[in-house]
Amino acid sequence: MTTLTIVANIVANADKIELVKAELLKLIEITRAEEGCINYDLHQDNENPAHFTFYENWTSRELWQAHMGNQHLADYMAATDGAVASFTLNEMTKIA
Repeated sequence: MTTLTIVANIVANADKIELVKAELLKLIEITRAEEGCINYDLHQDNENPAHFTFYENWTSRELWQAHMGNQHLADYMAATDGAVASFTLNEMTKIA
């Protein structure tokens, strides 16, 4: 079975760091309980507190896509509208 690794980078606007952090933290418990979630780990950069990274592993791309359509992510998007300076997401496969 090939797992899907997701690396998501979120950079908050300087004046919205705590808002974005609080909203990201709300995602953790509910996402970790979702079918297919192996791990869902949030990191904050030691040098740039506005930069957050989610490191995630899923049992399949289909189950990750189901996660992406869930209400809690829509709620996060609404709550952080205008508070995020940039967002990048990489779908990756472990090779070694």
